[in-house]
Amino acid sequence: MEAIASLKNLRVSPTKVRPIIDQIRGMNVESALQVLQFSKKRASKYVHDTLKSAVANAEDTHGMDVDTLFVLRAFVDSGPTLKRFRPRARGRASRILKRTSHVTLVVTTKD
Repeated sequence: MEAIASLKNLRVSPTKVRPIIDQIRGMNVESALQVLQFSKKRASKYVHDTLKSAVANAEDTHGMDVDTLFVLRAFVDSGPTLKRFRPRARGRASRILKRTSHVTLVVTTKD
């Protein structure tokens, strides 16, 4: 049994979220929540909330025991990119890419 939670269109670039995801992959849920709670990265708050949602999904829909849950899979995909322009010298413009992320967390029990 697996429980999945995903966060779509997170307004943080995937390259900033991936190191946080790599830290918690394979950890049990309690220690992963502690790592995310005390991390100084801005994206860790969003990953923390998504992990709590996955735990709630596991408990409510599948009746899993929260104490035996661990992060089975965790990955970040790139979402849609917002394209903006910034004025430059001599009447020119340069493109600014504001990247977004899709975070997916899968938790399961240790059998």
